[in-house]
Amino acid sequence: MRRPSQLGCSHAPKSPEPRGLSVTARTLTCVDTTLQDPLVGQVLDGRYRVDARIAVGGMATVYRAVDTRLDRVLALKVMHPALAADVSFVDRFIREAKSVARLAHPNVVQVFDQGAHGSYVYLAMEYVAGCTLRDVLRERGALQPRAALDILEPVLAALGAAHRAGFVHRDMKPENVLIGDDGRVKVADFGLVRSVDTVTNTTGTVLGTVSYLAPEQIEHGTADPRVDVYACGVVLYEMLTGERPHYGDSPATVLYKHIHEDVPPPSAAVPGLAYELDELVASATARTPDLRPYDAVALLAHARETRASLRPDQLDAVPPQALTSDRDIAEDRTSVIPRSLTVPRPLPVNEDEGQRGLHRTSVLASPPPLPPRRRAGGARRRGPLAIVVAILLVLGVGAGVWYINSGQFTKVPAVLAKTQAQASKKLGDAGLDLGTVKHAYSDTVKRGTVISTDPVPGTRIRDNASVSLTVSDGPEIVPVPALKGYALAKAKALLKTDGLEPGMVTREFDDDVPKGFVISTDPAEGTKRHAGSAIALTVSKGSAVDVPDVTGEDLDDAKADLEDAGLKVKVAAEQVNSEYDKGQVAAQTPEADSQVGEGDTVTLTVSKGPEQVEVPDVTGDSVDDAKQALEDAGFEVDEDRGLLGLFGDTVKSQSVEGGETAPKGSTITIEIR
Repeated sequence: MRRPSQLGCSHAPKSPEPRGLSVTARTLTCVDTTLQDPLVGQVLDGRYRVDARIAVGGMATVYRAVDTRLDRVLALKVMHPALAADVSFVDRFIREAKSVARLAHPNVVQVFDQGAHGSYVYLAMEYVAGCTLRDVLRERGALQPRAALDILEPVLAALGAAHRAGFVHRDMKPENVLIGDDGRVKVADFGLVRSVDTVTNTTGTVLGTVSYLAPEQIEHGTADPRVDVYACGVVLYEMLTGERPHYGDSPATVLYKHIHEDVPPPSAAVPGLAYELDELVASATARTPDLRPYDAVALLAHARETRASLRPDQLDAVPPQALTSDRDIAEDRTSVIPRSLTVPRPLPVNEDEGQRGLHRTSVLASPPPLPPRRRAGGARRRGPLAIVVAILLVLGVGAGVWYINSGQFTKVPAVLAKTQAQASKKLGDAGLDLGTVKHAYSDTVKRGTVISTDPVPGTRIRDNASVSLTVSDGPEIVPVPALKGYALAKAKALLKTDGLEPGMVTREFDDDVPKGFVISTDPAEGTKRHAGSAIALTVSKGSAVDVPDVTGEDLDDAKADLEDAGLKVKVAAEQVNSEYDKGQVAAQTPEADSQVGEGDTVTLTVSKGPEQVEVPDVTGDSVDDAKQALEDAGFEVDEDRGLLGLFGDTVKSQSVEGGETAPKGSTITIEIR
């Protein structure tokens, strides 16, 4: 796999906190991790310790966190609490987790877990230290064709895996292409993913990012793999030129251009680019879906053909150094766009600029009716009354603002990780009272310091209100219980009752402990461990029994021998041909002389008797030819020469006549003269 290692993320801020990137529901803005955040320092679901805020978007905030159970750094994407109350947003969040979890692909940001903690709905996902393609474009502008293809190809490989798995990304853009510090390229943010088999005709809204929406998404709300192909074509154009193909003074204008204007060839903006690159962009961004490659796999094949057709000087052409615009505009963001605002109708001929604002609504929606005109006299009569109402409204608003800012309210100060005494003092300094103090165990928060507050820090509350604290008692330490002599299921239940987890189970022979009961634990009973630690169990297989050899015995005799040895017997349903007579034991599992536990089962396979094979006619043949023919048929050969045949070389007769059948492996005697 090619890695665009030459695209370093040198623009990343130098700070003690490493900068990471992961999946976002909308375009994320890099945030100083030193900003106060109520989740930083907390542990979600008793497992994920939130260390720093990475980025904030319209739907979610992404944090760098540590999975305390597996001791690994990951990215935690937490939906804004206000949106968590919306079932559709939560469903989309969960759909993202399930969709990405199905994609075991090296170029897809992996999702590890999904859950909820109070009002927080979150995804735990792979942490990618590095930057986005948007960061690179902002810093470098246009890229060399080689670098652009080095990024495009792994992106298409990831999307191709998604398309072949049966779903569509629907929101491809540079913000969702992550470039790790090791040069790996990964596709992020499957939050808008939909099944290919699902009808995705949205009658009221269009989901996606304006600058990368395919025409059919805008006009009909439909989405199949070709909308991702179109978006990748736009991204490729942007990598080659440093600019997006369509700009406008409003999102509606950009949408109109996607429908009515072709994406221009990159060489129009960057003279000297190879025409093969123009063809690749044109193929991916065809306004008619049927003219595009049918999915990302097909576009990847086209991209590789394009790379192979370019000369080294064409691949390494130096691009213009004009940087992509650094402005934060609506076209950059994943949006829920009302269908009535998606497509502006064109201006009438000779329409002046003053009338432009009247035509920004969609041709898909009828313009609203004009309100009836009021008589001038009526307006004059209502004038004094309107003035009085306005004055009262201003006074009311002013009084509300004065009340809110007159010292009646304050914010809960940040007291996380403070001692109880420090937290109490800080609350008092803020004019707040200390409420109830609860204690809880924590593997990550130091004993005696604050784990959480109620209300959470930053909440606006009245002066003199109470704030409750939860203080850490440190990690919970529990002794390993005495489990020897307990049945395995009971031992596991006792471990969980004591706050521990059953670990690996190994089995050993033991003459003193009955089969299925615990012999010992690791660590030993009485050893103190953190709550949640896994305890290994050694379970008895009972006394060791040597399996007797019963092959060749009649089935009833074999059963009796095995049962006398303390073993159970199972007879295989299928019988086989063997050297043994019909009804005798042809094979056994485990084999003879193996050691098993008392009461274990031995499976017997019964013989159908030897396989019957037709005997070849070798009378009159030379001895060598006769032996070869019989051995090839599966028989043993015995020579009977007598006195007269000591020096002979011709077969006079055979013990089984040619054409008759005999058990395979049996001996055929040939008389030689």
